[in-house]
Amino acid sequence: MHSTPPIFSASTKSSLFIILILVLFSVQTWAQSKDPSPINFPTPKNIDHMLFYLQRDPNTNTLIYALNLKENGNIDADSPIQVYWIRYGEKGQKKDLGYIQRKFAYGIDTKALGGDKYEFHFVSHKKLSFYLQRSNDKSYHASVTINNRTIKVNRLFVRIQGGSFWLPNVKYAEVEGIDEATGKAVVERVSVK
Repeated sequence: MHSTPPIFSASTKSSLFIILILVLFSVQTWAQSKDPSPINFPTPKNIDHMLFYLQRDPNTNTLIYALNLKENGNIDADSPIQVYWIRYGEKGQKKDLGYIQRKFAYGIDTKALGGDKYEFHFVSHKKLSFYLQRSNDKSYHASVTINNRTIKVNRLFVRIQGGSFWLPNVKYAEVEGIDEATGKAVVERVSVK
């Protein structure tokens, strides 16, 4: 009886296993970065009391979500977050949201929870709860929990490809920030359907 020689040696099998792991890792990384925007977005700088910002296709105009303070320096409990544009695609000027943008797209609904904590939702995506609260250093920050991670939000990105004014074709949304448990930078995709 003849024994069949192995097709691959032990070292070849080890090499194939490593190649397989690298391919799987590359596929996962590609899937996470799949369909990036072709636009090179600016990073807002020197924005007073900015909590986070939102960028989306089809242009570089950026929405700023900032702490809304009264003249005495206290937070405005009735409207703790102000939202406005920085129109980078024009002259970089600050501009208020229009009525439709505020009520149907980028505005937020806020509810006081007590103890310097607020819950808020985007008017266009009420399923996801964000929180505005004081940190240990007495500053405020916005956070959200996605995939069992609580993230201190720095940037939101919405990938839009086509559609119409009232029904844009949103491909995905991403939350960028700091994982509060580890202190490491993190990006999480959010289902928008």
